Amino acid sequence: MAENQQPGNYDAVLGGKNPPPIYGSVLGGIEGVKRRLSNPVVDVKLAALSDALNYQEAGLDLVIEALQNKSKRLERHAYKLLKKRKETQVKQALERYQPWYIFERSQEYSSYDGLHLEKFANRQIVEFDSEVGIADPENIAYKLLSNYDSTVPITEKLTSLLQDSKASKLEALVIGEWGETCENDSSEIVNALVDAKDKLSNIKAIFIGDIESAECEISWIRQSDISPILRAYPQLEILQVRGGEGLQFNAPVRHNNLQALVVETGGLNSQTVSQICNMSLPALKHLELWLGTEEYGGDCSVINIKPILDDLVFPNLNYLGLCNSEFSDEIAEAIVKSPLLETISVLDLSLGTLTDKGGEILVNCAAINKIDILNLADNYLSQEIVSKLSPLDCQLLANYQEEAEYYDDEEYRYCSVTE
Repeated sequence: MAENQQPGNYDAVLGGKNPPPIYGSVLGGIEGVKRRLSNPVVDVKLAALSDALNYQEAGLDLVIEALQNKSKRLERHAYKLLKKRKETQVKQALERYQPWYIFERSQEYSSYDGLHLEKFANRQIVEFDSEVGIADPENIAYKLLSNYDSTVPITEKLTSLLQDSKASKLEALVIGEWGETCENDSSEIVNALVDAKDKLSNIKAIFIGDIESAECEISWIRQSDISPILRAYPQLEILQVRGGEGLQFNAPVRHNNLQALVVETGGLNSQTVSQICNMSLPALKHLELWLGTEEYGGDCSVINIKPILDDLVFPNLNYLGLCNSEFSDEIAEAIVKSPLLETISVLDLSLGTLTDKGGEILVNCAAINKIDILNLADNYLSQEIVSKLSPLDCQLLANYQEEAEYYDDEEYRYCSVTE
C-alpha cells in the first residue's frame, strides 16, 4: 500500500478486529465513523461515537444526533461526551434532551432550605397578578396562592387566571398556600383544577404545594387525592407535590405522557408508595420520592420500593431519587442488585442517612460507573469514603455531610427533611 493510503489515527479499516493488514482497504474520516455507527454491535458504535469528536462540526453533529438514539447505552454515551462542552449547539441540544430532570434537579445541588422554589419545570416562577395578566404562557410558571391574611380565596384567583385570553396557552402552573394549609387539605384546589381542564388545555407541568416552612412545615401540609389531576390532564408531563399528610393516588391511574413525578415529604406512608407503584406510567423518566421519617408517617421500608427496583414497574426511568430516607444503607444494598443501574442516568440518595457502610457498597458496585450523576449529598459519609467514591466514572455530589449524634452511647442519624 502506498504511503499516502495508510490509515490515519482515527480511520476505520475494513478487514476485521485485528490490526489492519497491508491489503485492508481504508475507510477514512467521517465516512468511516458513519459506517461504524451503522454496525449492529453496540460496542463498535460506542467507539465510533467517541472518535466522531475528532472530526469537528461533522462529528459533533453525529454525537448530537445520538442523543435521540433508541439504544440507551448509545444515548447516554453521547450525553457523557457532550455534557462538558461549551458550544452553543451542544447546550441547546442538551436542553432539548433533558430540559428538567437533569439540569434543574441535579446539575447543581443545594440543600433543602424550606423556601419557595424560584424555578419549576425549567421556568421562572412568577405570582399571577390579574392586573398584569399572563405575559408569557410558555416560559413562565405562574403561581397561585392565598395565604392566611389574603382576602381572595385561591379558587377565585384561579378563576381570574382562567379569564385571561392566554390561559389556554399556559404550560406550567404552581399552587402555593390555599388558605389555612395546615388545617384544610388540597382537595378544593385539586377539584377546581379538574374543573378547569378545558381552559388549561396546554398545561404540561403542575406543582401543588410550593409552601415554605415559615408558612407551614412540610409534614403539616395537608394534601389529598391527587389522581384526579392525572385523569383530567392527559397531556401533563411533570407533576410535583409537596407534603405527605393525606396524600393519595387512588387507583386506577394510567397516564401515557407523564415524564416526571416528584413527591416531597417529611414522611411518606407505605400505602401511598404502593399506590404510586401501581400506577401505569409508561413514559415516566424521573421518579423522586422523599420517604421521610416514621415520626411523620413515613412507615416505608426497602420492601415497599422493591417493585421499583426489582419488578421495574417504571422501566424507562432515567432519574431515580429515593431521598430523605431513614434506611439509605438498605436502599444502597438493594439498588446495586437492581437492573435499573443498567439504564438510569441519575441515582439520587440525597437528604438521607447513608453511612460508610452504604458508601462501601456503592464503591464496590461496578455498575455505578454506568450512571452519569450520583447524588449522595446531605448524608453521613466520612471524608475517607467520599475520597473512595470520587474516582468513579460519574459526577459525584457529596457535599453537606453530617456527623452522627450520640446519647447514652446510642448513635442517632436523621434524614434531612422531617417536620
